[in-house]
Amino acid sequence: MDKALYISMSGAKQSMLAQQAHSNNLANVNTTGFKNDFAQARSMPVYGEHHPTRAYAMTERPGTNFQQGPLNETGRELDVAIKGDGWIAVQAPDGTEAYTRAGDLQTDSNGILRTGSGLAVLGNGGPIAVPPSAKMEVGADGTISVIPLGQPADAIAEIDRIKLVNPDSDTIEKGLDGLIRVKNGNPAAPIDANVRLEPGFLEGSNVNAVESLTEILSLARQYELHVKVMSTADQNSEAAARLLQIS
Repeated sequence: MDKALYISMSGAKQSMLAQQAHSNNLANVNTTGFKNDFAQARSMPVYGEHHPTRAYAMTERPGTNFQQGPLNETGRELDVAIKGDGWIAVQAPDGTEAYTRAGDLQTDSNGILRTGSGLAVLGNGGPIAVPPSAKMEVGADGTISVIPLGQPADAIAEIDRIKLVNPDSDTIEKGLDGLIRVKNGNPAAPIDANVRLEPGFLEGSNVNAVESLTEILSLARQYELHVKVMSTADQNSEAAARLLQIS
């Protein structure tokens, strides 16, 4: 009976882990630039100092859905969305370079250009610093232009350019913090002049709410079946023990 018990136990555990992934997707259905995570499970033999007569269920995270989400018009000058493929380079909390599709930009009290989550946006030489200005615009190529305080409307100055990259999807992965990074051993992504921005728009999440909710309900049902198999295996074991006692 231990075979059925082990398989159902590991299956129930992995169903819970997969449910967490889908629940996280559903919770971020309205998060700007969020990318949907995939989840799947497969059977794996148990290796050791014996013949591999046992198997267990193992949940894998095969990757992330990098397809573009819907573009929502906001009309805000500092809101930008990437048209097609590409990423905005930002400075992660640990100081490393990371990438995001969230283009809800703003400046802090020190003039540093940041995303809505507070990450510094990278330019040609590091985090972008915006001087005091009467107006700021972001061009389709990522160029940041300002009208300095006290200057006429035609005194436009370019101060920096947002680092836009487009690394191959096989060389990047999504971290637990939701940011995209290059995989270990790969260099930082270079600037790609072909990446274009759409000012006045924000990219929505690419999560399909109906699909995620359906997966959560299906995984809950699978969990119940695994628990039922464990209960049945326990009952069979008790019945076998009573028969041995009688004999």
